[in-house]
Amino acid sequence: MKVLVSDSLEQRCIDILVSEGFEVDNKPGITPAELTSIIGEYDGLVVRSATKVTAEVLREAKKMKIIGRAGTGVDNIDTTAATRHGILVMNTPGGNTVSAAEHTISMMLALARNIPQANKSLIEGRWDRKKYVGTEVLEKTIGILGLGKIGREVASRCRGLGMKTIGYDPVLAKDVAARENIELVPLEDLFRRSDFVTLHTPLTKETKNLLNEETLRKCKKGVRLINCARGGIVDEDALLAALLLGHVAGAALDVFSEEPPSNKDLIAHPHVIATPHLGASTEEAQEKVAVQIAHQLADALHGRGYAGVVNGGALHLTMKEEVRPLLQLAEKLGSIVAQASRGTLKKISIAGFGDEVVSSMELLRAGVLKGILSHALQQPVNFINAPFLADEMGLSVSEQRDKDGENFNSLLRVRYETSEEAKEVAGTVYRPSTIRLVRMDGFRLEVRPEGALLIYTNLDKPGMLAKVGAILAKHDVNIAGVSLGRTEIGKNALTVMSIDNEIPPSAWKELQEQEGISGLRLVHLDA
Repeated sequence: MKVLVSDSLEQRCIDILVSEGFEVDNKPGITPAELTSIIGEYDGLVVRSATKVTAEVLREAKKMKIIGRAGTGVDNIDTTAATRHGILVMNTPGGNTVSAAEHTISMMLALARNIPQANKSLIEGRWDRKKYVGTEVLEKTIGILGLGKIGREVASRCRGLGMKTIGYDPVLAKDVAARENIELVPLEDLFRRSDFVTLHTPLTKETKNLLNEETLRKCKKGVRLINCARGGIVDEDALLAALLLGHVAGAALDVFSEEPPSNKDLIAHPHVIATPHLGASTEEAQEKVAVQIAHQLADALHGRGYAGVVNGGALHLTMKEEVRPLLQLAEKLGSIVAQASRGTLKKISIAGFGDEVVSSMELLRAGVLKGILSHALQQPVNFINAPFLADEMGLSVSEQRDKDGENFNSLLRVRYETSEEAKEVAGTVYRPSTIRLVRMDGFRLEVRPEGALLIYTNLDKPGMLAKVGAILAKHDVNIAGVSLGRTEIGKNALTVMSIDNEIPPSAWKELQEQEGISGLRLVHLDA
């Protein structure tokens, strides 16, 4: 397999990938045009922040399986397009945590004490002691917007400086924040109370321009702002206006909406200090993320494990022995739905019963959808892009989770609705790894889901099975096994017949003409 490294990384990253058996091309500084022209040769791509992995690039990445970002933010990668193409995106959370936190603290202290401005003044021959009087951080309130690993590391260091730490994070539980001695507050309270505001969120649709004209007005007059997270979280024009009005006392910026930044007036403002995206730029952090992404990429491409996954978080479950047969069952159920359904598929309801199934439902849902869409789409479908593609196609998908296994230790049920019918199929895994279909269209049965399965409804009366068997025998179709299900004597029954070879058109025509037999379907499943 081939891996492209398109940004400058520590040599250890290359060495690890080579030692893992990959053919590695190291091309830091590659142009977008060249990247687009050669990307189709590679199974893996490693980037930092310089390479822009756009939808146009990804359209040509025909062999690509994984894109690894040596760092935390992935806004230089079109993760939506990557997901659509079934390409895994991973980052290295934690590799640069300490470096980013320390840079934030450095920027905050430099901002509070006007260190860069005073240094520049001294170099220019002035001795402006009174002009650069600063402010202490002791007993000041710092509002930390985003309490992931970096945000919490910043909080720890701020407490060491004697600051009061408050924070906002829509995900972090209050008890976790309390253990870190961080007071969780609503966003408006954070703006209103903070002497310093530091940003530690990813750049998303929700966080883009989160600090804007309106929210900056809500901040305490004289607030100081630090952004070592991502450019685009701050509306730079609005920040400049707030600085000019004196509402914001100062800003320390390491990241910008455009890099290198084009807003020269903002950078030149006397109360702004700026650095060229140095948050992760320490020797230790560079080596950590380079080594970390090399190991993560190698593990994923060799099927040993998945860490730092951005767009396929349940993939790590594929490494668990007890989950693999459940995943096989999920795919087979999806394949049955795709092949056996009539009409346009509209709704899918996936229900999981039992502890093992419930705990793996995110992955099993992807497995069911992969089984369905692999028969419906020409493009490759995998566990990464199946949920995305289903949503893109407008397929309604719902879930149900219940630890009561309906008399089974584990049960996975798929109900589906088309423009013509509404049906269901369900299966289980008998320990350790025996997969069986146990329900179809309300009938209980037990079927090994592999090979060719002839499925039909018949009247529950003597001779029906013999009639079908005779037709198949006449056309040299061998029957490998039969499972029968019924709800009431003399009413309709369901038959699922395993066969060893294809049913010729003439035999199919005869079967369709038999009185008492209806709903003939043939599905093919992997062994």
